[in-house]
Amino acid sequence: MDRSVYIAMTGATQTMRAQAEVAHNLANANTTGFKAELSAFQAMPVQGDGLQSRINGVAQGIGWDTTQGHQMETGNDLDVSVQGNGWIAVQTPDGVEGYTRAGNLRVDADGLLTDARGNAVMGGGGPITIPQASSLKIGSDGTISIVPLGQSPNTLTAVDRIKLVNPGNDQLTYGDDGLMHMRDGSTAEADANTRVVSGALEASNVNPSDVLVKMISLSREYEMQVRSIKSADENAQSASKLLQVG
Repeated sequence: MDRSVYIAMTGATQTMRAQAEVAHNLANANTTGFKAELSAFQAMPVQGDGLQSRINGVAQGIGWDTTQGHQMETGNDLDVSVQGNGWIAVQTPDGVEGYTRAGNLRVDADGLLTDARGNAVMGGGGPITIPQASSLKIGSDGTISIVPLGQSPNTLTAVDRIKLVNPGNDQLTYGDDGLMHMRDGSTAEADANTRVVSGALEASNVNPSDVLVKMISLSREYEMQVRSIKSADENAQSASKLLQVG
């Protein structure tokens, strides 16, 4: 069979892989704190017998867009937006610590402070539990203060401090759970310099217009690869008929 079929097949497969990542970004254009994943086609040598000059274009992830999304004012005391670099530490149900920029926090029926996905928000000594209170405030350093039930508004009590980390983006990697994790599997140390703004959320940094343009471009590339496969098949059939005539 014509080797061009395999070249076109590889190109179509990798284009579909890149398209899936673009679609994932577009689906999260309205997800709080989402960072767009980045990918690019890279030249990879074909392993096996043959000349070392054989190269395939492979779609590979190259990280994510670190640009901060625009800040949305909500007025909700439990909403926080991380300023500059930094992340909110949360604990998944299986006990693994991850990091997120999604600051739309909640207090569940048991008083546990969680993110919108139900992951427990980490504090100085573990997951944060909020006692019953008439009001709650989150300071710029992540300190959570409440007015206990039955107390005057001037009676503020510090409950805990949200664990904010800033290990460096090069030390983090996207996890299948939608959270960032340390590349080496360790736990990031709290960073006293990371700040948040209460009553606001960080929007996704995905630009829908740019993503749609890229999606259309990849669709056209895929169609071109499929046409190449059909052309190679038609050429093979024509050659076969000529040999039969001979």
